[in-house]
Amino acid sequence: MTSNRWDDAYTRRARDEKWLARSVYKLQEIDNRFKLIKNGSRILDLCCYPGSWCQYALSKSGPGADVVGIDLKQPHQLSDSRFRFIQADVRSLETDRLAEEISPRDLIMSDLAPSTTGIWVVDESRSLALAGRAADIADVLLKTGGHFLCKAFEGEGLNQFKKEISGLFREVRLLRPKATRKRSREVYLIGCGRQERGTGRVHIGESRNSGFLQFCK
Repeated sequence: MTSNRWDDAYTRRARDEKWLARSVYKLQEIDNRFKLIKNGSRILDLCCYPGSWCQYALSKSGPGADVVGIDLKQPHQLSDSRFRFIQADVRSLETDRLAEEISPRDLIMSDLAPSTTGIWVVDESRSLALAGRAADIADVLLKTGGHFLCKAFEGEGLNQFKKEISGLFREVRLLRPKATRKRSREVYLIGCGRQERGTGRVHIGESRNSGFLQFCK
């Protein structure tokens, strides 16, 4: 019988513990270290499918939770009255329109990743563009004192990206969780404590508005 190379210890553990994906252990480690999720947290999860991050956020934030997930594909296995799903392409949704639909967030988290080509400079550039898009959304929707979490690929541009968003947060850190696969070059950037807003908006990511925004129950 052919073995599944993706079926590692974390995958089996997630299956045993009824999590929707092994990636939950990355968020769990980050949350344990930086205390991102509290009781009653209002959370936005960009690229939420298959739903393990939202599942964890709901389990940690209690009955007063308000978790919104955005993706092109709906996590049908996740059913909770405290969870709302928005079907949209994060790269092209209208951020200002989204801000009219949901309240400011305590945490915005993104596990966005590009389709890889195997050409590292291309993959890194695409990854940073997605991270920048997530940061641009966070600049609009994250409340003062809130936190930001996003995935990015290691490379020369990562330090520059970290520097660019450092003015938005009290502290910015990088972490490679233990559940990250050995061959992966992904790391997670954590922005703790959103600074009070100035007079203008900081545009970090590339915003391309298509108007595609659909709420699903």
